[in-house]
Amino acid sequence: MTTESMDITDRKLLNIVQSNFPVAEEPYRAIADDLGISETETLDRLAELKRQNVVRQISAIFDTRRLGYKTTLVAFAYGDDDLHPGAIFINRHPGVSHNYAREGSYYNLWFTLAVPPDGDLAETVQWMAEKTNAIEFRIMPTIRFFKIGVNFDMVNRRSDAYNYNPDAGQPNGSGSSNGQSRVPASDWNQAQEITEWDKDVIRQAQEDLPLVSRPFDPMAERLGLTVPELFAQLAEYQERKLMRRYSAVLYHRRSGFRANAMIVWKVPPERSEEVGMIMAEHSAVTHCYERPTFPDWEYSHFTMVHAPTRDECEEIGREIASATGIADNLLLYSTREYKKTRVRYFVEDYERFWDTAEEAEAMAEALV
Repeated sequence: MTTESMDITDRKLLNIVQSNFPVAEEPYRAIADDLGISETETLDRLAELKRQNVVRQISAIFDTRRLGYKTTLVAFAYGDDDLHPGAIFINRHPGVSHNYAREGSYYNLWFTLAVPPDGDLAETVQWMAEKTNAIEFRIMPTIRFFKIGVNFDMVNRRSDAYNYNPDAGQPNGSGSSNGQSRVPASDWNQAQEITEWDKDVIRQAQEDLPLVSRPFDPMAERLGLTVPELFAQLAEYQERKLMRRYSAVLYHRRSGFRANAMIVWKVPPERSEEVGMIMAEHSAVTHCYERPTFPDWEYSHFTMVHAPTRDECEEIGREIASATGIADNLLLYSTREYKKTRVRYFVEDYERFWDTAEEAEAMAEALV
């Protein structure tokens, strides 16, 4: 499926499932009512969008750090012959949710890694590097979080990222943050107490929601709950800031946003917060973080942007530079998306790689 083959109903449907998926007994009927079509047509359209790898999955989105997981961005440098097999091996870890080959710097593979509360990030990364013949690596955890809010306006064909504020537990709305994206350092990454019951619910809610009329019924039954009791539990998780929202994740390339740039910036320490806030205001910025610097890496601020073309990414970069007065940056374009999924929390045998090499290769091939 190409973006040109999607009609306006497909585009409106994608906007709804990304940002406002209804947690209701018959969610697809509610979506159908909004679109003015039948529930059957809504399900058929979503099935085709999933078959074409436009929609990856529909599920709850949880806050990794509040569940007690340790998470970081990792940069690996590989020789040409080791990049692809290294990326496929790394794909097999269930805590790797995003994995991209990128051009524009010495480090040519960038991925996000999460490990359980009793896991060790540094040991895991070191082991991955040794297993895959990485030349060098950098662990770049978040120092300060300014924004996360991936959203693609499929009708107007532009990125329209809202600001997610963990203190509010839900999106602040589309576009401008109005100064709401900053989160106190003492709160945004604090783990909450998680019971065995919570883990059971999270294991269920993180799975892809089936395309049937009453998709929450089987989930509630497996947990021994009524559907209203399940909804109350999910609402509680939002209040506790464990769950951000229920929504679909799209493959941005298949959705028409074929250019993906991680723009990294050299920001003076005394302007760190001010500049981060300004960057987060831009509606095309889906993620904005401050990360550590190193002698060979002086870029402290990371902004993720998506657009249909590289020229449009570069224009976004110029707009951010103009707004902040920061000109020293690199645009690191993804040349291959090896993995894009959601972290699987509290899965069994987490410490070992549970996917086979063939499954990891197939996942990477599906994203090309």
